[in-house]
Amino acid sequence: QWQLVESGGALVQPGGSLTLSCAASGFSSDDFSIGWFRQGPREARVGVACIDRSGSVVHYQDSVRGRFTISRDNTRATATLRMNDLQIDDSATYYCARGANCRRELRPSTFYYWGQGTQVIVSS
Repeated sequence: QWQLVESGGALVQPGGSLTLSCAASGFSSDDFSIGWFRQGPREARVGVACIDRSGSVVHYQDSVRGRFTISRDNTRATATLRMNDLQIDDSATYYCARGANCRRELRPSTFYYWGQGTQVIVSS
């Protein structure tokens, strides 16, 4: 009845850029927040960024602030994560998720619907 599909993951060199996309379908409305999360083999799943339903409120994890930009296009039911100046520590599987709120804490537990993930590898 619903689906979130991430795309755009790739292998890039340090300092490179990628744009991840999240396409939503099967939801009755766009009245929800979108979060991006990531999980590497050596860490728990953590919040990267979120954006509220209007697109006017955004939050970022400290380590990506100034390098990553989250946005959404409700007409196209799509959310994006533009990632610049990628670093080795950014390597992870990235997930988009749907939730009720976008807050600074970026807690995964407040998001209820998840995509399958897309892998980002930053390596020289």
